[in-house]
Amino acid sequence: MAGRIRDVDIALVRERSPIAEVIGEHIQLRNAGGGNLKGLCPFHDEKSPSFNVTPERGMYFCFGCGEGGDVITFVEKIEHLSFSESVERLAQRAGVQLQYEQGGYVPRRDHGERARLIEAHRAAAEFYAGKLFAPDAAAGRRFLSERGFERADAEAFGVGYAPNEWEALTRHLLGRGFSAEELVKGGLAKEGRRGPIDRFRGRLIWPIRDATGDVIGFGARKLLDSDDGPKYLNTPDTPLYKKSQVLYGIDLAKREISKRSQAVIVEGYTDVMACHLAGVPTAVATCGTSFGEEHIKILRRFLLDQAEFRGEVIFTFDGDAAGQKAALRAFADEQKFVTQTYVAIQPDGLDPCDLRVKQGDAAVRDLVASREPLFQFAIRSTISRFDLRSNEGKIAALDAAAPIVAGIKDAGLRKRYAIDLDRWLGFMDERFVMERISAVAGAQQGRPQRAPRAAPVDPGVRVEAELLKLAVQRPALLGPRFDALDAQAFTAADHVALHQVVTAAGGVAAAGHGGREWVDRLLEHAHEEGLRALVTRFAVEPIQADAHAEERYAAAMLAALEAIAVDRAIAQVKSRIQRLNPVEEQQEYNRLFGELVALEQQRRVLRDRAAGS
Repeated sequence: MAGRIRDVDIALVRERSPIAEVIGEHIQLRNAGGGNLKGLCPFHDEKSPSFNVTPERGMYFCFGCGEGGDVITFVEKIEHLSFSESVERLAQRAGVQLQYEQGGYVPRRDHGERARLIEAHRAAAEFYAGKLFAPDAAAGRRFLSERGFERADAEAFGVGYAPNEWEALTRHLLGRGFSAEELVKGGLAKEGRRGPIDRFRGRLIWPIRDATGDVIGFGARKLLDSDDGPKYLNTPDTPLYKKSQVLYGIDLAKREISKRSQAVIVEGYTDVMACHLAGVPTAVATCGTSFGEEHIKILRRFLLDQAEFRGEVIFTFDGDAAGQKAALRAFADEQKFVTQTYVAIQPDGLDPCDLRVKQGDAAVRDLVASREPLFQFAIRSTISRFDLRSNEGKIAALDAAAPIVAGIKDAGLRKRYAIDLDRWLGFMDERFVMERISAVAGAQQGRPQRAPRAAPVDPGVRVEAELLKLAVQRPALLGPRFDALDAQAFTAADHVALHQVVTAAGGVAAAGHGGREWVDRLLEHAHEEGLRALVTRFAVEPIQADAHAEERYAAAMLAALEAIAVDRAIAQVKSRIQRLNPVEEQQEYNRLFGELVALEQQRRVLRDRAAGS
């Protein structure tokens, strides 16, 4: 049994795992100012980015769902790993050799389940790739050649061949130290009468990778007439592989998707290869399932799909009836994107792979360039089913298309398509068409509900939050005045607790210039989960001041909090004065009145300082 990973090794893994790089393998991050980065949260569905990363302090926090932490926490959450498995994964990525307190160097066979399955898939991919150029793989090489792919192309995409044997891969991986249980659990083998047997036999193999480049499954194409299985066979759902959450080619396409703000959705592995080789490096494909909501979530993170940023998602489908049906299914999910969606259909029914073989690379690029807005395609496909030469046919077509137009959330876009629909149907009566669509829209949307009014935030609590945020991020700006604050200066319970954490960590005087070490020290003293989350949030949330004005802003926030404390003291003195009889208790009355005058003078000075921000 392995011991605990040494603290020094954990610190080294953190140091050599830049948080922006690790998170950037899963979502697109953009500059948010002040050294912060922003993107769409991978832990919940959102329309605009609220996921913030602060490389300076090595922390992230989502202001939408509250998830936050450091680079190890992120890997734990995104990969569903334990803390130790996350450290091991990052260590492997960073080239750090871990040591354990009781066990010395730990070989890979002692790693967690996910790491073991990843290793098994990597070994399987190497095995399959090495078999592609063996004599018995001639049918596989011929398949690739007929589709315009050369040896270098196959190697670039890791294409391989599964020998037509019962236990070729199984024997190989058992010989590499993997267990039969691991092979079955990972979908590489299945249970036979006498033990595990290969899942794929006599097939061309494509390794399917996640966004980080790890092989998590395989797609296999039938080559032999004697094979009575389906044309394409995929890895079943496993701890690594969930077909509804996988896009083939995402590892190769993700940077270009982010760079070009474009994603092209094709239907097969060879289509992805053809597009990339033809100059469309943003192509990806689903793996044995139709395009759905989980795939949208993956793409939105790399597109940074939000209202302020208009990219494009292009679906390519065969021009036959099945292709049109698939395109209309895609339309149902269209508005889960904020970005613009299109459909590109080759009139002669050729998919991108066949198109490249018959007409060359330029034809593939032209297909993508000839994209048609998905709304337009859905509407025109719907009305094409009707005889538009008669009024009855036109009315039926209008009623069939009206729900599509009515379902467009953008009011301006809905109006434009209503006008287009009138023109396509030949009514030449925009008002009539728009009234019909409006009636459908009203029925679809129902009565709009009034959004609940947000509760007002106490200005004093807001000042407390800003001051504590400065204590976490810029402690050197606050100095001894902050450490001299009484705990009663804070009113919100979580702020009182965080002030106690700062004090327990030695106060801002012990923080130096802050940074990751200071945040780590605060986290060590924050024993409750909610308090740790608050430290993380305040380490990431932007300070409400420009960088050149932060020192003045810190002084103003200190003065503002002190002024609020004086306000409370004034209220207490006034209350005591009101309860006194100025004639019978003249001495006490005069004393309190003098105290009140001094407090009000102190408040004026503090408010002037606070206004200096």
